[in-house]
Amino acid sequence: MKKFLAVVKREYVQRVRAKMFIVTTILLPAAMMFFGVVPVLVVNIKTPAVRVAVVDQTGKLYDKLRQSLVNDEQQTDAGPQGRRGFTSFVLEEVNAQNQSTDLLRDNLNQRLRNRQIDGYIILPPDFLDHGEAEFFNNNPGDLFTLPALQSALSRAVRDQRLIEAKVDNKTREELFRPVDLQAVKIGETGGQERDAGSSFALVFGVGFVMYLSILMYGQVVLGAVIEEKETRIAEILFSSIRPFTLMMGKLVGVSLVALTQLAIWGLAFSAFAVYGINLLASRGVTSFSIPHIPFSHFVYFALFFLLGYFIYATIYALVGSMVTTAQEGGQLAMPIIVMLVVSFYLFLPVGRSPDSSFSFWVSMIPFSAPVAMVVRIVTQTPPFWQIALSLLIGFSSVLVIMWIASRVYRVGMLMYGKRASIPEAWRWARQA
Repeated sequence: MKKFLAVVKREYVQRVRAKMFIVTTILLPAAMMFFGVVPVLVVNIKTPAVRVAVVDQTGKLYDKLRQSLVNDEQQTDAGPQGRRGFTSFVLEEVNAQNQSTDLLRDNLNQRLRNRQIDGYIILPPDFLDHGEAEFFNNNPGDLFTLPALQSALSRAVRDQRLIEAKVDNKTREELFRPVDLQAVKIGETGGQERDAGSSFALVFGVGFVMYLSILMYGQVVLGAVIEEKETRIAEILFSSIRPFTLMMGKLVGVSLVALTQLAIWGLAFSAFAVYGINLLASRGVTSFSIPHIPFSHFVYFALFFLLGYFIYATIYALVGSMVTTAQEGGQLAMPIIVMLVVSFYLFLPVGRSPDSSFSFWVSMIPFSAPVAMVVRIVTQTPPFWQIALSLLIGFSSVLVIMWIASRVYRVGMLMYGKRASIPEAWRWARQA
């Protein structure tokens, strides 16, 4: 036990004191804050209004189109709850009387080339019947103008068609008054809880943290296992410490480093969240959707997070036992990353049907259980025996992989010059 603790202490202290640990610990929260704030700032940048000339050959739609765009702009300024688009418009009505269509197009094209307008629309006389028109502009990279115009024009045509069908204003408002449909979750005790997508965000957050941790520290575990092989001091170490003790000490030491860094990031994120909530509250925004999470769910989250981390970290340790260099380890670890990505994306089908047979079986497979079972717990908590069985299978698999990895490590650490094949590794694992 003393030798095991000595290896753990050495791995932990050496990596925590490293400059890279300090840099990544500081930079990641700063990067998360940067990527969270910058998109909001970019979206709220005021862009010049789009100048659009409208040729209304129907004689009925220009005023309604202008009013529809004004309503969209007012809803955008009102905040994200009513936001339809981010583009503002300045419309100009073009008189189409006593002008041929070709001459009209030539004049508008000339104005477009001279940058007097940003685009123009020609609404043909039969537009109310067929609903086909064209928008001409010189900016194919503008992805917002056309959808905004199309949406506003559709509403204008709809209103005009109802007017021609002799439907009064009050009836039109009643017909198109939106409904309010809210998701309400029925708890195990019969209570009700409103859910505005916060449960999905919680599951995604837990899965993403697990994915990020494994992706970052899996390579660290891989490097730690093959460190002595590259420096060729394994023979000296094995004379004083058992291979299994050395490998487990490295695995646990690196894992403690990961948990330390995650704890620091968690505290930083919590501080940012509290500051953001207080800032919004000071500005009058008090409608926050925070899901009620039972304490047992936090326990499950911690257990399945540890399960996911250790099962993949142990596989990385097994890969490190088979290779001779970090470059070979990176190549051989690619299937692990693919398996991890597939397991992460399983939260989509499992979230749609948490009680299906597919969801049950993927929540029992050790490689996908950390994500699949967490999704099931949050969306529709399964019976306790299923959760316990998933944990039992998962941690039992971790022990089996550790046992195989220790046997491969014992032989592989003394092999230089070539990477072990899978049949060779299996033969080493079967040796007494």
